[in-house]
Amino acid sequence: MQKVWTVLPPPPQSFFDEHPELPKIVAHLLYHRNIRTQEQIDEFLHPDYSQDLHDPFLFRDMDKAVARIFSAIEKNERITIHGDYDADGVSGATILAGALKALGATNFTTFLPHRETDGYGLNMNTVQILAEEGTTLIITCDCGISNTEETRLANEKGIDVIITDHHAIPAVLPPAYAILHPKIEGEPYPDKGLAGGGVAFKLLQGLFKKHKETHETLPNGERHEAAEKWSLDMAAIASVADMVPLLGESRTLTHYGLIVLNKAKRLGLKKLFIETRLVETDGSKKREIDAETIGFHIAPRINAAGRMNHANVAYNLMTTEDPIAAIDLAAELNKNNQDRQKMTEEFVKEAIAQIEHGQKDKPVLCVMGTTWTTGIVGLIASRIKEKYQKPTIAMAMNQGYLTGSGRSVDGFNMIGAMQEMPEYFLKFGGHPMACGFTLKSLDVRDAFEAALRNKFQEKTVGLDLTPRVIIDAEVDLEDVNWELFDILEKFKPFGIGNQKPTYIARDLTVMSLKPVGKEGKHLTIMVKHKTHKIRKTIGWRLCDPEKNDQSVDWNKELKHGDKIDILFEIGVNEWNGNRELQLTIVDIRKSEPIAPLPTAVLTDISLPEKVV
Repeated sequence: MQKVWTVLPPPPQSFFDEHPELPKIVAHLLYHRNIRTQEQIDEFLHPDYSQDLHDPFLFRDMDKAVARIFSAIEKNERITIHGDYDADGVSGATILAGALKALGATNFTTFLPHRETDGYGLNMNTVQILAEEGTTLIITCDCGISNTEETRLANEKGIDVIITDHHAIPAVLPPAYAILHPKIEGEPYPDKGLAGGGVAFKLLQGLFKKHKETHETLPNGERHEAAEKWSLDMAAIASVADMVPLLGESRTLTHYGLIVLNKAKRLGLKKLFIETRLVETDGSKKREIDAETIGFHIAPRINAAGRMNHANVAYNLMTTEDPIAAIDLAAELNKNNQDRQKMTEEFVKEAIAQIEHGQKDKPVLCVMGTTWTTGIVGLIASRIKEKYQKPTIAMAMNQGYLTGSGRSVDGFNMIGAMQEMPEYFLKFGGHPMACGFTLKSLDVRDAFEAALRNKFQEKTVGLDLTPRVIIDAEVDLEDVNWELFDILEKFKPFGIGNQKPTYIARDLTVMSLKPVGKEGKHLTIMVKHKTHKIRKTIGWRLCDPEKNDQSVDWNKELKHGDKIDILFEIGVNEWNGNRELQLTIVDIRKSEPIAPLPTAVLTDISLPEKVV
């Protein structure tokens, strides 16, 4: 689908005048990320671990949570960490397990639910089993806020529940012993954008800070600050994987977490880096581990464990101290990911066929496969939403019920719509842009789909939902150099709320084209702009009509001498010790005027809603 290209206007001259020390392109980028005060600019460009993180005891229930955990450790009560099956939940569970172990706890275990048999969050059966096993304290991470009845049952069984979460908040909060959730009403904690793993990290900080008041070191002799910082690797993975805005505290956690990841002290990560060829067997790195590495290499493999088998594979890899086990677990995780990729491709083709045969004109797309697994439906929904630029629901059969996952578009709060129609669900949860649910019965499927489509029509009346690509600035290719690249490096880590800058270059002349890659699905285009200098650009999937947005084979569409406009990102291509600037095409079209950015869009451009 063709997207509208809109270029951000320059900031007001007053902003340039207030910050004369900033290069104009830096000021431009900061302004449109809503980073406008000197304090915000300093925190963004120069993250400071000792200055930019908030006191964990600003959480109103942090004192209660910390005191209850120390009491459980001292009395040798059985503690169960209850995580989730995605990368955020696995990371959070790893953080909390590391904290308990460092504090000398010996009677604790970790429970990660199976996606198909347990579902998301706490469930009644799990609570019953944990009670029978003698658990007296459950600490959730990345789940729990929607489990009111399950928490009530735990209380009846003599189990206290400490919830650490960041998901959509229900009308009635669970009767937990303590709740650490930055977005609940009345919560004074200042940073509302933490991932589930980020909230778990704040609990670790609280525990270590309290312990340090009376002890010089942790029970194992390690300094509190050192143990805390070594856990930042998982906080970074959680923040990037769960696509929270990489601004404020999450940005600082990710910035320093990437430093830890590049040192790779955690045995399981070392083996995973080797397995995925990010690192050579001798330990030398093929590339820097950055947010993109997490997003495209690490997080998908952690998620694949819960999608294809059980998240315990990923959790065990992150916590093992056995070198042989680490090798085997890393290989299993990589194999899970390969299987996941093959299965996703097959199921997406089936979903596209369903849409092409009767749904193309519907405002919300709903697909279902009798052989699909619940671990893949989120990926199907995401791929279909991207292809058709419409809200999408993908469903699969699971133990006699229909379990689904949804992905929305800007302007339609999907979880908000579902909260207005709870009569269709056995359970549901999520965020404005993504959700998961189980229908009450197979019989309500048609009514649910119709109701969701009606909600979409009702909620989007008068809104322009045309998909847009927001372009940071227009540049001449002659100005794309190492100096500009070095400036952009200050904006890392890139992510939600701080996307890698996208530039437009207009009226380029095509000099030559060449399909590249194993199957020739990518395309290098040699172009020149305002001088005779020829530059190489590369576009992924530009020769693959089934996978690119325009459904076009651009190698056949273009010829020498054509005029094109491109949206591109600036990166580096490294090979055999050489480095060159790489211009990666984000979107392409034959030259035409660019639409101005509507005022309504300008007022709502800084922080997109969280997507999972």
